[in-house]
Amino acid sequence: MRLDPTIPKLLGTAAAAACALGLLLGSPAAPARTQKPALHGAHWMAVTGKPLAATAGAKIFEQGGNAVDAACAMIAATSTMWDTLSWGGETQALIYNPHTGQVIGINGLGVAPTGATPEYFHKLGMRYPPEFGPLAAVTPGTPGGLMTMLAEYGTFSLKQVLAPAIQMADGYPIEAELVNTIEQNKARLKQWPDSKRVLLPHLGQAHEAPEPGEMFRQPELAATLRKLVEAESQALAAGKDRKRAIYAAYERFYRGDIAQEFVRGVHEVGGLITLQDLAQWKVKIEEPVHVSYKGIEVYKLTTWVQSPVMLQALNILENVDLKSMGYDSAQYIHTLYQAMNLAYADRDFYYGDPAFQPVPPIRGLLSKNYAKARAQLMRADHNDPDVRPGDPYPYQGGRNPFTAILKNWHSRMPAATPTALAEFDRTFRLGTTSVEAADQEGWAVSVTPSGGWVPAVIAGHTGIGLSQRMQSFVLDASENPYNVLEPGKRPRATLTPTLALKDGKPYLIFSVQGGDTQDQNLLQFFLDVVEFGMTVQEATEAANITSYQMRDSFGAHESFPGRLTVNSSTAPEVRAQLKRMGYTLDYVERSSGPINAIFVDRAHGTLWGGSSNHGEDYGIGW
Repeated sequence: MRLDPTIPKLLGTAAAAACALGLLLGSPAAPARTQKPALHGAHWMAVTGKPLAATAGAKIFEQGGNAVDAACAMIAATSTMWDTLSWGGETQALIYNPHTGQVIGINGLGVAPTGATPEYFHKLGMRYPPEFGPLAAVTPGTPGGLMTMLAEYGTFSLKQVLAPAIQMADGYPIEAELVNTIEQNKARLKQWPDSKRVLLPHLGQAHEAPEPGEMFRQPELAATLRKLVEAESQALAAGKDRKRAIYAAYERFYRGDIAQEFVRGVHEVGGLITLQDLAQWKVKIEEPVHVSYKGIEVYKLTTWVQSPVMLQALNILENVDLKSMGYDSAQYIHTLYQAMNLAYADRDFYYGDPAFQPVPPIRGLLSKNYAKARAQLMRADHNDPDVRPGDPYPYQGGRNPFTAILKNWHSRMPAATPTALAEFDRTFRLGTTSVEAADQEGWAVSVTPSGGWVPAVIAGHTGIGLSQRMQSFVLDASENPYNVLEPGKRPRATLTPTLALKDGKPYLIFSVQGGDTQDQNLLQFFLDVVEFGMTVQEATEAANITSYQMRDSFGAHESFPGRLTVNSSTAPEVRAQLKRMGYTLDYVERSSGPINAIFVDRAHGTLWGGSSNHGEDYGIGW
């Protein structure tokens, strides 16, 4: 093994120094001090975006539920807590089934409604669908995603799984983070009567949002959730089994009285979603995509989200010796940045809903030979500000249908009106939550639910906030020909749960919030564990970099080639070298992103939980 002699002076954190010592001695990295302790459990582990929501998962585990049951309870709780999502958003999940040894994908992303076309938004003078309001909404996916997961792979009833969320909807002590978000967005919330009524209980006062610690009550949402439980109970009383009873609740949401009130509320504020849109939409159970990285199988959802971009980056990075570069060295940072740029350029051009023609060329994109060809484009000593998409079609025996668009495509996407940097950063890092669960039977679940965050339009008296995911479409094929808005189509979202298997069994279960930063953070977390021997908690807190060279999936879809965020602890020599390579640097103290993860320790038969020091995410294990 070749070790770069500059490692000791280039490493900038305690974790990095420990890893370097381990490399020098030929042994695993020594334990590094972390701001949060690792979580440990022998029976189960539940990690998510809020401690209260993790407790909801723990309650289900303690009652005898499996990891799918617990994950559903956590999705329901985080949605009720508006943890940068609500019930009208979307749910994406990967599930490992220990009885079949298979990884299953859950596609709970909504679709563009009837009437949502490029022409419609162009007539309104818009370059993209709006970021906020009723016209930003796709059909709600989280209720259907949760109920499908539970019906197909859980063991509990919907009544049991929704019990914590219903109790919270009746009233829970609201946390300061959500209070501040509501207060900061109250001017926009006042545009929509039902949002104003639910989220601003102190109208007319100086502080109109709830107070931190105040019992925040959502009686209409509680009533909607109770209607789902009622539909299940009636089906059970009529002799239906557990699965069919849960799907009876599904029917009531998408085709019954809940759907009718939802659509009435949407139309009242000028939205497009119809009863037919709800009735025709359905959750898809899919086979995920995966690649092998040094014997570890990494599973992701396919191109209707950005997930495969991490797999592409891993394929590219397999062609270089990362460990010898040294963790957080200038060479390592530069190599990561270049690999991510190549993968994200492909994302920006080729990703979209595979249910529509032409189907994104995923087989070519994930080809190892394609990755080798892309790796040859990485510059060793300077950033390339104009990295472009490649052509994966020859690697799957096909012909590119968009060669003319590809030839004229540029990495930089200027806005019609340049966005302030602070606003760009806000949209680029738009939050969500993540849910990770595992149990001793071998079930493993990774979920990235999102959508319907504050400021959301609440649909009538349902208590449900509408999604804002329509903004991730483009209206012009020259920007991304696979992701042009059409009714019934899913927008290419940023949401990206991850499962990694070793010897065919769960090894790492991980995801993160953060918009276009998600797969950047997850890639680095994975490499921290696999290449540099960090524990799961060390890796969730470790220094990450952030590139802005890809196109923002939100707002004005801008990009900033060469801009690079690094950790504040980055050594002066590394900073200077990166600047010579053409990077414009900025610094943050906590750069990992709010990663949540579970490591399955097969050597000891236990579970390790990790949750970064970035936000309020945390978990509980037993």
